[in-house]
Formats: sequence, C-alpha cells, structure tokens
Amino acid sequence: MFGNQDEAPSVSGRDGRPLLLVLRALQLGDLLVAVPALHALRRAYPDHHLLYAGPAWLRDAVALVGGYGLLPAAGLSEPLPVEQGSVDVAVNLHGRGPESQLLIEAVGARQVISHASNHWEGPGWVEDIHERRRWTRLLQWHGIAADPDDVQLTSPPVRTQWPDATVVHVGAAFPSRLWPENRFAEVADRLAQSGHRVVVTGSAAERARSLSVAAQAGLPEEAVLAGGLSLGAFIALVAEARLVVSADTGAAHLATAYRRPSVVLFGPARPEHWDPPPGPHAVLTKAELRRGDAFAGDPDPALLGVRVQEVLDAVRVLGLL
Repeated sequence: MFGNQDEAPSVSGRDGRPLLLVLRALQLGDLLVAVPALHALRRAYPDHHLLYAGPAWLRDAVALVGGYGLLPAAGLSEPLPVEQGSVDVAVNLHGRGPESQLLIEAVGARQVISHASNHWEGPGWVEDIHERRRWTRLLQWHGIAADPDDVQLTSPPVRTQWPDATVVHVGAAFPSRLWPENRFAEVADRLAQSGHRVVVTGSAAERARSLSVAAQAGLPEEAVLAGGLSLGAFIALVAEARLVVSADTGAAHLATAYRRPSVVLFGPARPEHWDPPPGPHAVLTKAELRRGDAFAGDPDPALLGVRVQEVLDAVRVLGLL
C-alpha cells in the first residue's frame, strides 16, 4: 500500500531468549487497535524475543509499537515461517476462526493465549465489544494486566517534510468507507482558506482520486502526497499533523496513537467498536442510516449522512477553525 518493504529478518539469532509470537495478519488499523494488548504482552514477558506475524508492508508501524520484530504473514493461507517447537508463547490476536487457530496450533508453542476453542481454554468470544477492549480482555482473562487506552506509539525515527500540515486522507480499503470526493474537496478548500496547510493523502491506487479532490479544492498538485510516501513517511506526517480528517481507516488510528486532533467519519463500522479513546478527536456518523456491509460496492448510508458543515463544525469545536 505505501511502497515495498524489505524482507523481515529470520527468527534465528535470538540470543537464546524464548520466543513470543503474536498472530494478527491484518491491516494497519487492526495493528493499531491491538497496540494496548501488544504493550501489555511486552510488559508481561520482558525476557522474550517478540515477533508480530503480519503483512510485511507494516514493518515501519510494527517497529513503533516498541520491542517487536516483524514476521511476514500475508494472511492465513500459508503456515507461519517458524520452526515447530521454537515458539514458547503463541498469542492469537487475529480472531477465533479455525484458520487462525490452526496456524497457532501448528507452531507447537508451550503456552497459547487465545479465546476459548476445542484446543485451549480462554474467554468466550463477545461480538458487541470495542476492538481494543476485545484483546485486552483476552489478556486479562489469562492473568495479564492490560489497559485498552494504552495506544501510544513511539516517535518516528525521522521528521516529516510537512510539519503541522492538515492531512485530508481521502482513501479507504473498501468503497463502503469512501466519503464523496466533492465533500472532501469542500472541506479541504475551507480549511485551506482559513490558513491550514492542507495535504491530500491516500494509497498509490488512490492517487487519481486524491488529485481530483485537490483540483476541486483549488490545491496545487504538490499538495497531493498520495502514492508518494512510504508507510514510515506517512506515519511521520500524521505524527506531526495539525489535524487529520479521515474515514475510519489507518490514518485515523495513527492520529489516535499520536494524539493529533482528528475528525473521523464512520460508515459501515460502528464507532462503539472502533472509535478512538478520549482525546482531541471527533467522531461523525449517522447510526440510524447504517447498512453495516463493509464489503459493499458503494458508500454506507451512515457515511453519506455526514455533511460538510458537520465536519467543519467538528474542526471548530477542536479549536482549529
């Protein structure tokens, strides 16, 4: 999504330390809502070598959790590349389905931290729960203290070239989360006219959408950073942002992790399950319109119900307009 990443190092060379392996082969936002659980595991196992099994492109983000290396795992279709019996503690933060459970079982760990299954004891799965709380509750059941609001990442190793920019992130993984271009453009235009240094971001595949938003907003092409940033550079941009305006995506969760003011637009996902902890953040949605189909080919009505003026009013409440 944000450019090629180098291959992760092998699991060898751990200096004799026992290995703790966390499985969460998902996307950036999924990593970021698991940060409280990852911090809790690091505190509970200070003498272990910690590996996060997830997509290779997340390497820069995993490094900022603190203490974890990345083990490439693009999904659940391939065995985890570790020698059977080499893992001391295996933690399933991916889900409760048979695919993730089988991957965890295959590594032959001495201890498994998981929700209840046919193989292991654990808490029962709860559907109606915030994602941060889901994983800290799992650890608490296994006797590990965990705080669901412990979301902070470490500072990026490099500074951004656009400090104090207002980031208008127009992309999303699925069409159900795409707020209309013209509305993003109107927000960007109003913010720029009020003195914000607006940049437009998204993935390489979303560059055309980003250019369209910028053109409609009267912004120069140089303000479009979509497709031109590595993940590390994107994280640095958000970490020093004045404001982030985004749908419920990884950009919004990064703003949470660095306590940057944000306005987050929710569509198919319920804020009760994914919204940020208390902080300089505003959440906008129209719950009564929600269809709730994350894989729909068009924006969720709960997202379309959010108007431009509501976003601008939220920015004003944050003291930035």
